Amino acid sequence: MTFQPETLRPQSLWKYFHSVCGIPHCSKNEKALGDFVLAAAKARGCAAKRDAAGNVLVEIPATKGKEKSPVVVLQGHLDMVCEKNSATKHDFDRDPIRPFVDGDWVKAEGTTLGADNGIGVAASLAVMDDDTLTHGPLELLFTADEETGLNGANGLQPGFLKGRILLNLDSEDEGVFFIGCAGGADSDITLPIKRASGVTGDSLKVTLSGLRGGHSGLDINTGRGNAVQLLARMLYGLNVPFSLVHLEGGNKHNAIPREAFAHVVTKDPAGLKKALDAALDQIRFEYKAVEKDTALTIEPVKDYSRNPMEDAGRNAFLSLLLGLPHGVLAMSQDIPELVETSNNLAIVRVTESKALIHTSTRSSIGSALEAGRAKIAAVAGLAGAEINHLSGYPGWAPNIQSPLLAVMKKVYKDLTGKEPEIKAVHAGLECGIIGEKYPGMDMISFGPDLRNPHSPDEKVSIPTVERFYNLLAATLKTLAG
Repeated sequence: MTFQPETLRPQSLWKYFHSVCGIPHCSKNEKALGDFVLAAAKARGCAAKRDAAGNVLVEIPATKGKEKSPVVVLQGHLDMVCEKNSATKHDFDRDPIRPFVDGDWVKAEGTTLGADNGIGVAASLAVMDDDTLTHGPLELLFTADEETGLNGANGLQPGFLKGRILLNLDSEDEGVFFIGCAGGADSDITLPIKRASGVTGDSLKVTLSGLRGGHSGLDINTGRGNAVQLLARMLYGLNVPFSLVHLEGGNKHNAIPREAFAHVVTKDPAGLKKALDAALDQIRFEYKAVEKDTALTIEPVKDYSRNPMEDAGRNAFLSLLLGLPHGVLAMSQDIPELVETSNNLAIVRVTESKALIHTSTRSSIGSALEAGRAKIAAVAGLAGAEINHLSGYPGWAPNIQSPLLAVMKKVYKDLTGKEPEIKAVHAGLECGIIGEKYPGMDMISFGPDLRNPHSPDEKVSIPTVERFYNLLAATLKTLAG
């Protein structure tokens, strides 16, 4: 069904979301969306500014009589994860996202939708336009480049914000208040590759596709397959002689790889296909509860310039991919069902002389994060690879005694008759960084139902968006006193 924002409620939020979808805003390319926010603020006569990191701040005057109420910050991020199905023709630098309605959900045609965090951005702008709301002074903070490392939040400078109450609009479960998050850090692994000459045989491209992928924090405990690691496993276990030219997969540090590709050379293509089909049958059986559409294709490669890897290098490469940890490393001993520590084998690329592997580790405990990275370094060292640990970001320690939490629990109970769930999340939220830069900031993260973020299956629930906005409006009224 065609997406018609004027037929959805709240109408202003959905109209803004439609505008957001029309502006390309992948991570590191969100300036145009920031320009849109600045123009919208100017049109409303609101003060606005942009800092050196690309963050945009809009100041909303208080409702008459509420000028002395505490300043409240509404915060979301401007960028989106840009993923598409391999068969989808879409230029994220130029083409708009194409949303459509499917029952109670808004989805996109073959790409990520960008409801993460386009809905949060649209909600803040809708508040700016909503003259029916009662609220104190507001600051609308739109951070830049969140998805590739929380870089906008990292770039915030002292004094940019006045408020010490922050509502983060970047969560994905209605009725859940998040009051803590994991910290994280990435690692780059480099494995030298030597090439062999004189190798003959049929040259084939092997593609493993159809896996669900998803968010490397929120979905890491769902048992979804990692296409890179599974394809490496299939090749590692082959009993048919073959040479490997390259293997690659994954696009984002915070997305579980959905597809992987290998270029192989063999003198027994029929035997190789039979062996790979048998390996795929095993994987389909193992993952039958979570992966319904796993597919394998094998097709000829006509033109290529690289020689295959030497056998020893191939074996070291595949062993490294198999040995690196992926998935849950530890569950929290304090909060039921919360992942404490995990690792995502995120991206693999192969050049003429080296294999490049990028991993992303998360944990709510700093020492456990470092232990996970030490494990990655140990496996890399055994394979003869070098590792570079990149700088990370802090977690956000839960505060059960938060005054903001007490207010929002009551507001939610008054609106719904139910108690909200109080959780921490195994993902990096900007709250961790903002709280470190602005000590004493009282924060909660909440949002509507959003499913399968960071994948082309992303979708947002229409009825929960309206309830999310109503909760936001009632919270602002209560905080204004």
